[in-house]
Amino acid sequence: MQKTIALVAHDHKKPELIDWARAHQAELSKHKLVATGTTGGLLAKELGLDVHRFKSGPLGGDQQIGALIAELKLDCLVFFWDPMNPAPHDPDVKALLRMCSVWNLPVACNTATADMLVTSPLFIGDTYQRAIPEL
Repeated sequence: MQKTIALVAHDHKKPELIDWARAHQAELSKHKLVATGTTGGLLAKELGLDVHRFKSGPLGGDQQIGALIAELKLDCLVFFWDPMNPAPHDPDVKALLRMCSVWNLPVACNTATADMLVTSPLFIGDTYQRAIPEL
């Protein structure tokens, strides 16, 4: 079953996300990928993946991905954010992570968790249905 996966990375984490995506390129290529602007451009260029690009994070891309979560149109988020270098749009980052928690959306914020997420039999198979909260 094809999933919609959002890929986001802060500037200092973009190389780490590219390396991670390269390691999991075969799995990622089976799914619909969305990303914030710069990150999506790098993924498309470096890996040749088809990536739908939203606006850059500070220009509303984080909020566009948040809207996908609220509309139940996203299956997971891989967001390599940089906790050591707060971004000017830090409230947007926190809101995006909050949306993942509210809507019980799988989210990975580092390589180890992202590795476990995309290699899980629950992710690879098509039988897992996450619980959607009744709000």
